Amino acid sequence: MSGEQQASAAEATRAMQIGEVAARTDLSIRSLRHWGEVGLLRPSGRTDGGFRLYTEADVEKIMVIRRMKPLGFTLEQMSAAMRDIEALQDEGPTGSTGAPARSRLVSILDEATERRAKLERQLAMADEFIALLGSRLA
Repeated sequence: MSGEQQASAAEATRAMQIGEVAARTDLSIRSLRHWGEVGLLRPSGRTDGGFRLYTEADVEKIMVIRRMKPLGFTLEQMSAAMRDIEALQDEGPTGSTGAPARSRLVSILDEATERRAKLERQLAMADEFIALLGSRLA
């Protein structure tokens, strides 16, 4: 393994405490703790003192959840999507046992697309309102 590969492998397994993860993901420590309490995200480990430890893989999961949240998905929907994403990752590129997970994720993708379109329409209306108000005040 080259020095660069070793550094990359070390970074991927490096454990981070919750404060660092919160800063990197632009989330509050409270949100991360809550997601752990409700079973949405489990830290990869704990220190001897009981502090949560997260890996790069955990941060990637957090970012998926963070991206789903503004679209209005429930904790249950996010949790189910995370399980399906993990099932597909565990399956590997040639597996066919992930068909149910893949099907559910296609449904989530369709729903996310619809929700995004709704947000775009809402933003367009907000822009129209801002422009209207701006022109009236000018």
